[in-house]
Amino acid sequence: MIAIEGLKVEFGAKPLFSGASFVVNDRDRIALVGKNGAGKSTLLKIISGQQAPTAGTVAIPTDTTIGYLPQVMKLADDTTVREETRKAFSSQTRMKERLERMQRELAERTDYESESYTQLVERFTAEHERFQMFGGEGYEAEMERTLTGLGFERTDFDRPTREFSGGWRMRIELAKILLRHPDVLLLDEPTNHLDIESIQWLEQFLAQSPSAVVLVSHDRAFINNVTNRTLEISCGQIVDYRVKYNDYVVLRKERREQQLRAWENQQREIADMKAFIERFRYQATKAVQVQQKVKQLEKIVPIEIDEVDNSALHLKFPPCLRSGDYPIICDGVGKSFGTHQVFSGVTFTIKRGEKVAFVGKNGEGKSTLVKCIMQEIGDFEGELKIGHNVQIGYFAQNQAQMLDEQLTVFETIDRVARGEVRLRINDILGAFMFGGEASEKRVKVLSGGERSRLAMIKLLLEPVNLLILDEPTNHLDMQSKDVLKEAIRAFDGTAIIVSHDREFLDGLVSKVYEFGGGKVREHLGGIYDWLAHAQTSATATTSQTAPQAPQQKEGEKDAPAPAKDLAKVNYAERKEMQKRMKKAEKAVKESEEKIAKMEARVKEMEQQLAIPERAADMKLIAEYAETMKQLDAENERWLSLSEELEQAAAFLNDK
Repeated sequence: MIAIEGLKVEFGAKPLFSGASFVVNDRDRIALVGKNGAGKSTLLKIISGQQAPTAGTVAIPTDTTIGYLPQVMKLADDTTVREETRKAFSSQTRMKERLERMQRELAERTDYESESYTQLVERFTAEHERFQMFGGEGYEAEMERTLTGLGFERTDFDRPTREFSGGWRMRIELAKILLRHPDVLLLDEPTNHLDIESIQWLEQFLAQSPSAVVLVSHDRAFINNVTNRTLEISCGQIVDYRVKYNDYVVLRKERREQQLRAWENQQREIADMKAFIERFRYQATKAVQVQQKVKQLEKIVPIEIDEVDNSALHLKFPPCLRSGDYPIICDGVGKSFGTHQVFSGVTFTIKRGEKVAFVGKNGEGKSTLVKCIMQEIGDFEGELKIGHNVQIGYFAQNQAQMLDEQLTVFETIDRVARGEVRLRINDILGAFMFGGEASEKRVKVLSGGERSRLAMIKLLLEPVNLLILDEPTNHLDMQSKDVLKEAIRAFDGTAIIVSHDREFLDGLVSKVYEFGGGKVREHLGGIYDWLAHAQTSATATTSQTAPQAPQQKEGEKDAPAPAKDLAKVNYAERKEMQKRMKKAEKAVKESEEKIAKMEARVKEMEQQLAIPERAADMKLIAEYAETMKQLDAENERWLSLSEELEQAAAFLNDK
């Protein structure tokens, strides 16, 4: 469909890439990967025709249509959501207008026997058939389905686009591109402004679409679910892996190991040649051999090794004071903006050491509740308590604006780094895409995304015991996200994470708070447990509402829900809860065994410390203190697991 041959792009002395050749075939699903600045967005612009390459060709058949969603674009502000989206069907709307004009003319004219009237009828018939072939009036329904899938409510359709944030207006542009059904879709970070439900809808849409797809994304779950081929831009070359992203990671590791072995062999060969040249440089009998070695050395093309993967870098939060047992307690918290009730009756307790996720559609109040916790919003209903000794580390997009613009990237981090971390500042900066000369840039010249990454590194090095992260992964590549995830996982304190990135949240959080419909619901388990529960609930709701009940006559009592539908729902709920109950029972048993072992060891150490000769044994005292700390933590864990088990048992008894 699209053939790229010998593509080269230069912005400075070193080209972004050169000699790039590949083909985009029908129904290809391609993930374009590489470190930030490698040229991914540039390549999409070249394919879309918005930028010309330095050399090479992009061959696109004349009848092939392309839909391109850039990261940033100019958006219209003078229409409603519906009117702006309808622009995707400009050819259909023009046909409809022509048909309406011809229809009015046919109704007004009376010269039925004339040749011009006959010609008008024929034109109307041909245009009407063509209009029906393009879907007729059906485009309105398709437009509404797409907007709803991307998170818009029906009440939003007639609102002016200027009332929406940039993220929501980008959704309108995405809807327009999808509705045009182009032969090739070029999507640059399409999930940046989408919530989890909209991302899943987009995954399904792309899976069913006949279009070829080339996309850039740092959402690992999204590209694994959508793509079947991976193009990597690395060391100025484009390498084609005909596998999904996860398989590509394995193949890339093997490729880099091969490159490293070949580079080491080449370095040994170069060293041997140089040694020979130095040894026999001034011997006339070896002059010919020396010249041959010099020529061979000049002809050697250095083997380049793919950029080093910094995901192995380990970061650890600095030690901090221990907070109280309950850092956050919400009791009947509610917040309104004018007549709009964002949420009400929010009641929950977050325990020390818990890592929880706030999820839900954009605009449902996640960031608003975070601002209430941060005391940036004070006029809310109910009671919100911050626990004893709580020191909050807060990351939001506006944190990036609070950096000192006169400092360099390195100086910004050097001022907060302590101890041995100061020796690893360059490694840390490299892991977050500030390697090499980028560390010497001043903050004032950084882009919004770069500032956000710098603010994130700064937060990682500050002593806090409660982390609140609002969309922390928006400007991070996959390696940086892995570094951040590992740091949070090893964090001793409490963490609240507002994110739509399923892969980032997976294995990180043990509880999910779902925002929606003005309420906040607590779900025990990880992000995929919540998604499975949400899917089960949606399926159950669909099965209940799908059959239309006969219209009720006046005076009749409400008819009970069909027993078969209720049975399906109850069965699914019981099955899910039985699974959780078994998991909780196993965890409680394991916790009790750990507690018993630790209590036995504590008793044993107390007996040893009672002996005068061992009372000052520092090693034994340190072990005793550490074991008591672990015992305290395990007792809290056992209490939490027991509560979960009781809830599951109560649910099953009620059913």
